[in-house]
Amino acid sequence: MYIASARETGLEARPDGAGRRVAGNVFALGAVSLVTDVSSEMVTAVLPLYLVLQLGFSPLQFGILDGLYSGVTAFVRIAGGTLADRWQRRKLVAGLGYGISAVAKLGLLGVTGSATSMGLVLAADRTGKGLRTAPRDALISLSSDPGTLGRAFGVHRAMDTVGAFLGPLVAFLLLWAVTGGYQAVFFVSFCVATLGVVLLVLFVRDHREPVDRRSSVSPRAAFGLLRDRGFRRICGWAALFGLATVGDAFVYLLLQDRLSIEPAYFAVLPLGTAGIYLLLAVPLGRVADRIGRWKVFVAGHLALLAAYTLLLGAADGLWLVVASLTAHGLFYACTDGVLMAAAGPLLPAGLRTSGLAVLQTGQALAKLASSVLFGAAWTLWGMRPALYLAAGALAVVVVAALIVRPLRAERGAV
Repeated sequence: MYIASARETGLEARPDGAGRRVAGNVFALGAVSLVTDVSSEMVTAVLPLYLVLQLGFSPLQFGILDGLYSGVTAFVRIAGGTLADRWQRRKLVAGLGYGISAVAKLGLLGVTGSATSMGLVLAADRTGKGLRTAPRDALISLSSDPGTLGRAFGVHRAMDTVGAFLGPLVAFLLLWAVTGGYQAVFFVSFCVATLGVVLLVLFVRDHREPVDRRSSVSPRAAFGLLRDRGFRRICGWAALFGLATVGDAFVYLLLQDRLSIEPAYFAVLPLGTAGIYLLLAVPLGRVADRIGRWKVFVAGHLALLAAYTLLLGAADGLWLVVASLTAHGLFYACTDGVLMAAAGPLLPAGLRTSGLAVLQTGQALAKLASSVLFGAAWTLWGMRPALYLAAGALAVVVVAALIVRPLRAERGAV
């Protein structure tokens, strides 16, 4: 009903546009994401250790908070996406999201040791992320040629990952220089997040559709996109993969548990993931444009399965750190922007934000459930049985996806 004639470009390469440049608006959005990710990853890098070692949270408590950190966005993504499309103010909605997350960083300074207060602050931060992500990705998609969306998202994610690389490094330096420097990390994170909002206001251009399209924008219309077989399959399989994926924080906690890494060096672990992601995001985006985005997406989950296998005992020492973080970074380079590039062309421009919000909501809910279940399994049975269960679930989903091949391009379909 809503699907444009360029359906196949969501999943397979299109040669036209291969030589076109990435739009300036993509670079502007990349700069905003770079600065914002410095802020976010400063907190993300130290939060697992802060909660588990400093505040004494159990794996189950941490799993609930980690799930909340990922899943609370589900409750605002659809509303934010619908408002952005209806008002044709994607930049405004994204800016509200960035601003709320910045204020939440300041709120971390006043958090006590209770799970409730921490949960409220994290919920506010993720509410901001839920508001901004779909409008930002819609702006990238609408500013780019359909045949080069993999490259455009790869460039954006590469710039975003520079921030993800710098954030843990800044956090490590603060923890190393300041005794008990968690509060310093939170304050500097707030300052950097505020800079990201300023960059958005000054340099990002909005993208607006003709006025007569606004009347069709509503949550009902957004969910109505699921009536299309191709988009429904993307949403379903993305959620299924998300349910079988262990959160990043748990991966780093598993490494810390295996190798007894010193707390001051824990914040450095995300640098490995970010470094590989930074190197491979653009090349793999271009590969996805050429050979098919679904193939690259599944390959990324094979890399994640390899990381789980290494954490279960296939390696040890420095080799374990290098190999597992390399596989983890490869996973993100193959999946994050590639999934949005696959889904974008399947959606009409007037509902692009709402449609991506539907997709991201399914992922967020799946990751919430995954974090809670993994935290509960770790608490009840221990680390290794929980990881065996997660690896087995992911292996089943990967094999099923390889057999079913659910997102093959339907050329000629309307």
